[in-house]
Amino acid sequence: MKYFSACTTLEEVKKHYKQLALEHHPDRGGDTATMQEINTEYAFAIAFIAKGKGMTDEQVDQELKLSEEYRQQIDKIIHLPGIIIELVGNWIWVTGETKPVKDNLKEAGYSFAFQKKAWFYRNEAFKSYGKGGSLDQIRAKYGSHAIHTHHRKTLDQE
Repeated sequence: MKYFSACTTLEEVKKHYKQLALEHHPDRGGDTATMQEINTEYAFAIAFIAKGKGMTDEQVDQELKLSEEYRQQIDKIIHLPGIIIELVGNWIWVTGETKPVKDNLKEAGYSFAFQKKAWFYRNEAFKSYGKGGSLDQIRAKYGSHAIHTHHRKTLDQE
């Protein structure tokens, strides 16, 4: 493996993928061929590590599908200016300057949580009916990983 050989856990693969996407995604100045190579290797790395962890074929398949779904959701918005994308547990949260890009977020399938004043995406399997507390409380409970973008411009700065 060219890109993920140093990764030993699913979390490391996912984190490293996000860093690579920021560097090589065509919407961020990268090229399509490199991004396709990274995507292919990402799927292989997820499957390889999951199998090594003793997961069944069904569990590996589910992990691959979920990882791909979340990768696609992040790819839809990673180019938007002024936003902060964060993985908290099994949800993607978007904060920052979201008002100028709210239509883009809606179109990408994100919903707005009025009490948290943040946008979110989650797979139906992780649907929650409870309030769950503040975003800070959720971060403390499930852990958090921010996806840093190189450009934090607002729409006015472009």
